[in-house]
Amino acid sequence: MTAPDFTDVTEMAGEEISPEQLFRLANRYYWAGDFADGKDVIEVACGTGPGLGYLAGRAKSLKAGDFSQAMVDQVAAHYGDRVECMQFDAQAMPFDDNSADLILIFEALYYVPSAEAFVAECKRVLRPSGQVLVSNANPDLFDFNPSPHSFTYHGVMGLAALFASAGFETEFWGSTPLAKVGLKQRILRPVKKFVVSSGLMPKSMAGKRLLKRLVFGEPVSMPAEVSAGMVETETPTPLPSDRPDTGHKVIYCAARLPDAAA
Repeated sequence: MTAPDFTDVTEMAGEEISPEQLFRLANRYYWAGDFADGKDVIEVACGTGPGLGYLAGRAKSLKAGDFSQAMVDQVAAHYGDRVECMQFDAQAMPFDDNSADLILIFEALYYVPSAEAFVAECKRVLRPSGQVLVSNANPDLFDFNPSPHSFTYHGVMGLAALFASAGFETEFWGSTPLAKVGLKQRILRPVKKFVVSSGLMPKSMAGKRLLKRLVFGEPVSMPAEVSAGMVETETPTPLPSDRPDTGHKVIYCAARLPDAAA
């Protein structure tokens, strides 16, 4: 079976997305920026690279890559020689041992066949005290809808267990609180649950865009590159690591290796 190139589940620059999608996209990179300051950074599964320009402006160095050559070509077309991007598998990264301070994987861990293999690679590539940042759609919501091509979704407890098994310590935050979403979204959540459980949810990006227009209203254009001040900056909410979170659409995780003396 031919491996997917993920273009059918990735928003491309210029395509219609909801204002909430833009908010989530920009804010996960705003959150990562403070971690990236002055560090040697790698973004894994970078897609078309909307956050790479922002990260490059804050990191000491930045490398990126994606499983899909089509995505890597999109990055090259936009950034040229501003960003080093290459095709690679997250389960076998082409980087030296102890060569990075920070690894990012945003909205993509669930597309990796073995999350355990990815974490083992992170442990190999990171220096002591290095960190992995994860942004995941929250699978612990009752109306959660998994993406095509996905393998395993990890919520708070799943991520905590995944990284603990490799010797990482974890911290968690919630983004996009359900309490602040629009009234239409809150009313339609049971409807979405029924549509998902009945197998009626559209699989194509075109079908999802139509549904999002009905739920979220007038769309906006997907940017090629995130910039500071593009949307309002959100302060994510700290979360406990010993229970599922059911109050946020997105989970942020920072997993840290022990320092050299530990």
